[in-house]
Amino acid sequence: MDQDELPLFNASAKERLDSEQKARRKRPERPFGKYIVYVDESGDHGMSSIDPDYPIFVLAFCIFHKRHYGEKVVPALEAFKFKHFGHDQVVLHENEIRKEKGAFRIFPNRAARNNFLNDLTSIVESSNFILASCVIEKHPLRDTDEIYDNPYHIALMHCMLSLYDFLVEKDEQEHLTHVVVERRGAKEDKELELEFRRICDGSNPRGLELPFDILFADKKAMSSGLQLADLVARPIGIHVLRPDQPNRAFDALKKKFFCEGGRPEVGERYDGWGLKIVPSRKSEGFR
Repeated sequence: MDQDELPLFNASAKERLDSEQKARRKRPERPFGKYIVYVDESGDHGMSSIDPDYPIFVLAFCIFHKRHYGEKVVPALEAFKFKHFGHDQVVLHENEIRKEKGAFRIFPNRAARNNFLNDLTSIVESSNFILASCVIEKHPLRDTDEIYDNPYHIALMHCMLSLYDFLVEKDEQEHLTHVVVERRGAKEDKELELEFRRICDGSNPRGLELPFDILFADKKAMSSGLQLADLVARPIGIHVLRPDQPNRAFDALKKKFFCEGGRPEVGERYDGWGLKIVPSRKSEGFR
């Protein structure tokens, strides 16, 4: 081999090695984040006909640390189902529980129902998750001078930015985080996915590219995360509509809202952070 080729060969190998090392430094050690997000809603997002009894739309992001979710949350919910139903083939729906419909017509008396609700509330209280939510007040939104967007899209924007802020706080913003939503229909799912990816691509007030991916789950999926998300959305809405009304379900959620100031302010400074109201009741805008 010609000696003149050796330096060139060595230099080329070194360059490749340097390039690979730089690539490894830039690339996260693990592709997926430590958190998983489950989403549910309360109320409808239509604006043409507004329900006078519930004139709001609520979107709630429940953010779980994957290890806690797998080791604590899922087993606790399974044990709850075995205790009250004898099996785990029941999907918990807040609406059906509240109205005692379907599988929830099991209570022989009020004491049995209260025992069921107390156990369920205890699971919510003991499950460590972070709440990022947005409540759309439809009448004020419709009465604004500005051209308003689809309420679901507005709430989605707020919740996704709150999720990003939380991940920054945990130094997880470089890793891919999955957001799981329940299927609603082919047309609605396509519109939601398009809006979700548009926001992720930087079409948001901060111009951020968000490291999220959306997953659609069947309504009958036995997802503990989706079932818990289903339980939290309406209590948030009721709190906003009637803040002076006793609301034990909301009280169980207060310490779970993403809040300003981090852990020392848990349960206190969540207005405008983990609980956003649109149109804003005070000047908070998009953070």
